[in-house]
Amino acid sequence: MTLLLLAHFVAAAVAPGLAKVIHRRSFLVLALVPGAAFLWLLAQTSLIARGDVITESIQWVPTLGMDFTLRLGALQWLLGLLVTGVGALALLYCTWYFKHDDPSLWRFTGVFTAFAGAMFGLVVADNLLALYVFWELTTVFSYTLIGHNPVRSANRRSATQALLVTTFGGLAMLVGTIILGETSSYTISEMLADPPPAGALTTVAVTLVLLGALTKSAQIPFHFWLPGAMAAPTPVSAYLHAASMVKAGIYLILLLAPAFATTPGWRPLTIGLGIGTMLIGGWRALRQDDLKLLLAFGTVSQLGMMTALAGVGSKAAALATLALVMSHALFKSTLFFTVGIIDKGTGTRDLTQLHGLGRRLPVLAVTATIAAASMTGVPPLIGFVAKESALAAAVESLHGPLGTAGGLFLIIGLVLGSALTAAYSIRFVWGAFVTKTTTGGSPQPTPFAGSKPLLIAPVVLAAVTLAEGFLGGPLTRAFAPYATTLPGAAPDDLALWHGFTPALGLSVLAIGGGVLLFRWRAPFARLQAAAPQVVDAERVYQRFMRALDRFAVEVTALSQGGSLPNYLGTIFVVVILAPGAVAATALPGSSVRPWDTVSQAAVGFFLIIAAILAVRSRNRIQSVMFVGLTGYGLALLFQMHGAPDLALTQVLVETFSLVLFVLVLRKLPVDFRRRPLGRGRLWRLVLAGSVGLAVSTLTVVAANARIEAPISRAFPQAAYDFGHGRNVVNVTLVDIRAWDTLGEISVLVAAATGIASLVFLRTQEADRSWSNRRTADEPARGLPKERRSVILEVATRLVFHVMILLSLYLLFSGHNQPGGGFAGGLVLGLALLARYLAGGRHELDHAAPVSAGAVLGAGLSVSAIAALVPLAFGGTVLQSAAVDVTLPIWGDVHFVSALIFDIGVYLIVTGLALDVVRSLGAGIDKHSDEDGVTA
Repeated sequence: MTLLLLAHFVAAAVAPGLAKVIHRRSFLVLALVPGAAFLWLLAQTSLIARGDVITESIQWVPTLGMDFTLRLGALQWLLGLLVTGVGALALLYCTWYFKHDDPSLWRFTGVFTAFAGAMFGLVVADNLLALYVFWELTTVFSYTLIGHNPVRSANRRSATQALLVTTFGGLAMLVGTIILGETSSYTISEMLADPPPAGALTTVAVTLVLLGALTKSAQIPFHFWLPGAMAAPTPVSAYLHAASMVKAGIYLILLLAPAFATTPGWRPLTIGLGIGTMLIGGWRALRQDDLKLLLAFGTVSQLGMMTALAGVGSKAAALATLALVMSHALFKSTLFFTVGIIDKGTGTRDLTQLHGLGRRLPVLAVTATIAAASMTGVPPLIGFVAKESALAAAVESLHGPLGTAGGLFLIIGLVLGSALTAAYSIRFVWGAFVTKTTTGGSPQPTPFAGSKPLLIAPVVLAAVTLAEGFLGGPLTRAFAPYATTLPGAAPDDLALWHGFTPALGLSVLAIGGGVLLFRWRAPFARLQAAAPQVVDAERVYQRFMRALDRFAVEVTALSQGGSLPNYLGTIFVVVILAPGAVAATALPGSSVRPWDTVSQAAVGFFLIIAAILAVRSRNRIQSVMFVGLTGYGLALLFQMHGAPDLALTQVLVETFSLVLFVLVLRKLPVDFRRRPLGRGRLWRLVLAGSVGLAVSTLTVVAANARIEAPISRAFPQAAYDFGHGRNVVNVTLVDIRAWDTLGEISVLVAAATGIASLVFLRTQEADRSWSNRRTADEPARGLPKERRSVILEVATRLVFHVMILLSLYLLFSGHNQPGGGFAGGLVLGLALLARYLAGGRHELDHAAPVSAGAVLGAGLSVSAIAALVPLAFGGTVLQSAAVDVTLPIWGDVHFVSALIFDIGVYLIVTGLALDVVRSLGAGIDKHSDEDGVTA
């Protein structure tokens, strides 16, 4: 399972490049991944029917006892088959659905495949936090898929609406998940075997998790996001909104039902909202002329039916729900694929404009009719088997967990909802394929120009829908291991015939009612139009969002006046009043040791004097120099405390930033503006002193608050034993706390992109880092003669290569001696900075004829690959390994795999330095040249 799950994300990563090369044929290659997973799941059928459970576990956070565990039982097996099987067919369908030269294919292929992987991970995850991660991944990926065409406002609006609604439910679910995990276990199978004790806390947690499930499966009042999501391409609707994403909420309810179905509020929420959703969805479906919207509201209705049955919590209801989940995925995907073919071939989905397609497309008409009949519940299709099983479970609930009142509510709701389902199913077939008659006679058939290979997916699904109607026995045996986890009498097997039972009578009643509703569709439409308007959830959502936007505008206008001093002043006042005041109460009794040696006191005094001079200086360059002295003084303190690595890094950073400050000051006045010491400046002086006092108090209190030995005391030995290095600082960065470093270098890449974007804003390009290269109409030239220094140019060329070698030495020796990728990258950045200072921007481009973005991307890629490679050898992410080899010239070499990660850091720091120098140095030079200003 782990390899199959990983294969989805690997395929998603290579999909954009694949689409660039072979265009839409890339879907054929990508379909192999979920197809292989489907075949593997199908091969496990006999084990699942026998009641076996397949598990795989990988250590995730061992110190917290958390593992990344995958579990395949009967419930996961069924959902996995639907996710992978329909996913493979949807990718196959995309091959002929999209245009060969569609410019957005590179993005769509990767996101669609990643969504399939996230959905598969959600189904098989046996850890609450892992399930939540996959849950939110499906939300994010669906947002991108729904907004596939960002040019259309409908796509953007629908994608945002779906994202906000499902994320709201997801956040509530996260709180409930943490409560359940902390009170029982984060491993789902263990939590279900030993659930947390009943009580108010458990009830709140379960309710919050249910809220996430109900939003994901589009239950009222959150149902409106699903019809809005029909702005997505048809393959997205057929997969996400029929077979996968919307089933996630149903899956979660089924997953938790064995342990929590008796929790207070469980059945009122699931059954009450489920029946309400079923009726509202069916009612709204009958009012739609757009075939896709008709199916969307029909999906809402069917999801309500499944939610209600899943919430009953009995063996019969569980078996029926599984049958409904399977049948719905088959027939609804078929119908969505059908609508896509009709839309591609005719250019319309309006059922009032479609005429005579049944005669022109007999195969498609038969396929859609089979699917619609299964949705209606007509034998011998799997939809009939599932619906009769659902009605039988509802009848049984009269004497089961629901009682007479609850059972009657469920029966009446299912029958009315099924009648509406039958009516809009007939209306779909009639609207899409039948030749309508009008007062002027039979109209001409709608022109059609479609691709025959598009029929593959719906025909296969329709065939499975028909075949599974006769496989009730095998399906019952496959579903039984899950159904037996719930209380109640053993249900009858899934079958086409159980005799003349109440369920059969209710099924006939529902279908008959649907036929009558369609037959009297005109009067019924008038009744719907005359019915009073109930509260429209979508209108409530839109009004709420408008009110929220207005509130945000008012708050922004009140608090964001555009004054940076006011913003900083507000932040500083909060620091003083909140953490500063609290720290002051804990200050009494704290011990302070001013210094260890007199030399430390001397350096500290030097730092204070430099800081005062930086504030008092009237010249900007002088002020920056004094600020630089404080940085060098801090490096000296690091060295005195035995931290050469920190001292080296501080010196390099201070040198680099000092020069950049000077470069930026070229665009500012030479001196600060002289102002008298008025009330405003006096207030700032008091505020600055108060902030300094508050921060000092916090430092003292924090240092005295430690009651246990710091964990860092174990770092030196851990660096040697597990990190295979003697430089504790570097091993900490690339091994012990490598996750932090990975996040930090990602931020560096984002920061570099932001710097370039801001500096080159006037060019209206996101990345002009390398745009200063010499072109045919811009001959190579150095600095003007009045700005040239021959001595500086010669010295720079002499030390440039030495600095490169020094940077490489620091990189490769950093694991055992002072240095590392960060320090090495800074040295190389200083070398490039020296080339710029000596010869200008053209000299810099000659020294580094490469895009800064490419260097940054290469560095992040190298670090990410180094983090993931250990997984291929049975290790964990970012795990290090040491290899000792003997080379002919070098002799004994101790190689640690963390060096590869450090090389990525080296490249990122180099790329950042190059980007900053080109932006704040060469970029400003170019702007000055364009403005006719000599820097």
